[in-house]
Amino acid sequence: MPEVIFAGPEGRLEGRYHHSEQTRAPIAVILHPHPQHGGTMNNKVVYNLYYTFVNKGFSVLRFNFRGVGRSQGEFDNGLGELSDAASALDWLQTVNPNAPVCWVAGFSFGAWIGMQLLMRRPEIEGFVSIAPPANMYDFSFLAPCPSSGIIVQGTDDDVVPEPSVEKFVNKLKMQKNITIDYSLVKGANHFFKDHMDQMIKTVDDYVTERMQNPQQSKRKPSPAAAAANA
Repeated sequence: MPEVIFAGPEGRLEGRYHHSEQTRAPIAVILHPHPQHGGTMNNKVVYNLYYTFVNKGFSVLRFNFRGVGRSQGEFDNGLGELSDAASALDWLQTVNPNAPVCWVAGFSFGAWIGMQLLMRRPEIEGFVSIAPPANMYDFSFLAPCPSSGIIVQGTDDDVVPEPSVEKFVNKLKMQKNITIDYSLVKGANHFFKDHMDQMIKTVDDYVTERMQNPQQSKRKPSPAAAAANA
């Protein structure tokens, strides 16, 4: 798990990177929770997500947003952090120019950033969102959501109440040409204390199924592309 330093919009960004031994391995970038509430790339949920993808043969990067750890810059209320995530994906793709598949996974604030990155980068074919803060941030930019993915939520989350996430998921499920899996972890709080294994198994099973059925990974065509093919 080598430490890496790569260029971000406001200076260097600090990360941890695993390079797969597989030829033409898929890639994944993992995004951490809110920097102003103790979120770092070493958060337990982020750490476990990272190794879930490592164990699936992915080349995987997790990193600290600006102003966290040894990453330069200051917290920017999500705008700068989205740029950081784009720079992280750029670096990951430079190291893995022949990667056939790209995923993004995020926890809490990181899930919000990850879903925005999904909208801006057409190469992302799958996503994992853990406890997306639907009660705190506007997710209406997912109109339409271009890729299928999974959202995992604890039923006893007092930071992001489950009903707010369910409402968000139901809106996504109304969209065509994508499939949104929604998995509840009974009794789990926001940080999945005492329920980490169940949450990670859910993600592991989902990623396994998607990788075994590549057709499910196909990204939803843009409205322009759909019109051109009509």
